[in-house]
Amino acid sequence: MQLIDTWPVENAAAAVIKPSGRVVAQYGPVAEKFALASVSKLISSYAALVALEEEAVTLATPVTIAGATVEHLLSHTSGIAFDSMQIVAQPGQRRIYSNTGFELLAQTISEATGIPFDEYVREAVLEPLEMGSTSANGAAAGMVSTVEDLSRLAAELQQPKLVDSSTLESATKPVFPDVDGVLPGFGVQRPNPWGLGFEIRGEKSPHWTGAKNSPSTFGHFGQAGTFFWVDPAAQLAAVALTDRNFDKWAAQVWPEFSDAVLTEFAQ
Repeated sequence: MQLIDTWPVENAAAAVIKPSGRVVAQYGPVAEKFALASVSKLISSYAALVALEEEAVTLATPVTIAGATVEHLLSHTSGIAFDSMQIVAQPGQRRIYSNTGFELLAQTISEATGIPFDEYVREAVLEPLEMGSTSANGAAAGMVSTVEDLSRLAAELQQPKLVDSSTLESATKPVFPDVDGVLPGFGVQRPNPWGLGFEIRGEKSPHWTGAKNSPSTFGHFGQAGTFFWVDPAAQLAAVALTDRNFDKWAAQVWPEFSDAVLTEFAQ
């Protein structure tokens, strides 16, 4: 964890979590609130899995874009542009990372349940996991949380209690596995595997996780200088939140940090 001392940030907090929920290492102000940016999608995605199990929606539920479904929105294959409703590809043909798609997902679940999505997230995920310092506003990139709260989510994503383990297993395997696309900040990946809201490490290069992370590693990083990964093969998860936006600095130091964590704490 001492590597974080070398990061060019003013404030950072981090933790390493085992499947039991035991925090085996932590750094910095773990109770301080940080903007999550796109790490918000992990929380939204988990709420969507609850909605799927409740049969409020199905993966085949259509959305307002012709031919697109809930499955397309979760896996960034709807063809919707990053920040508008412009259609730039047919559903299922390209991996086009889309904040707009996640906001449309939130709208779809809200309409199906009759519950505002932020309230649904609180009831489905935040309250059961006792994530009391986490906001639920902004399905794609607007949430705020702490390392303490995200450590509880990390434990849940290793030993799920809110959804069936088979549901999470399916969600963290590639959907439309052969689809190419751009991984923001790291260029075109061929293929660019993604699960149901969870980015899959696969064989991507370059990548924000480490060379020691297994291909089954899933998670997300955010423009706010945040990341969250779970490596099932290593039986380990890591969370890091900072106050400096993602840029070249993060692409350089995050993989080194992840490799150090795996070297020290993995099974």
